[in-house]
Amino acid sequence: MATETAVKPLTAFSYVTFDVVGTLIDFEGAIKEGLATIAAKEGVDVDGEAALSVYRDARYEPGAGLFPDDLGRCYSRIAAAFGLPDTEEYRQLMIDTVGEAKPFPDSAEAMAKLKARYKLIAMTNARRWAFEKYADKLGQPFWAGFTTDDTGCEKPNPDYFQQVFDYVAKDGGSKDDILHTAQSQYHDIGISRELGMTNAWIQRRHAQNGYGGTIEPKEFTEPDYHFHALIELACAAEDAFEG
Repeated sequence: MATETAVKPLTAFSYVTFDVVGTLIDFEGAIKEGLATIAAKEGVDVDGEAALSVYRDARYEPGAGLFPDDLGRCYSRIAAAFGLPDTEEYRQLMIDTVGEAKPFPDSAEAMAKLKARYKLIAMTNARRWAFEKYADKLGQPFWAGFTTDDTGCEKPNPDYFQQVFDYVAKDGGSKDDILHTAQSQYHDIGISRELGMTNAWIQRRHAQNGYGGTIEPKEFTEPDYHFHALIELACAAEDAFEG
């Protein structure tokens, strides 16, 4: 579904920027998968949604580290909460599992459709080594990609976005030519609005309560476009260009 009062038509953009982890890549599913593997070995029951809440709180403590390397340190908090052994083996298992997180079922198809219409730019809070794995799984759709190793900061830091604006300016574009697409209200939708961008909220957790593994925003930002899945945006763009 899309909101009825979009600021600009989808044909007005030359670039689409993407949050990757949580929007294109199912990191929450990977966290649950890694914990399920450990829990099965140890004979312990772990509530996946509850574990995501522990991860979210641990993730945003100072010094937690960059995603997905942060899964090592954050696993220690999860292990303490659910009575799991805190070992280097299990910490590495969590890092590796989340580093190999899979795309959402619609992501690769949607990105292929969007690539035919726009220049696609990744803006991820993941490290470069993980992003390269994710990009391969998505079919390498990106015209450009920014990671925390490149920017030296994480979203929602405005400096991250400014580096992307500067890159696009070298191509002859501006932030007005960009549609920013993401699932995270905290990391992306709120700050993109503050910076004057047009945004599209991909509400991946529309059928679930809460914010899962992503920090809850102080206030909700009504997006310019609102979809439950990325393929809905891709199809809406096709209809707009063909119509």
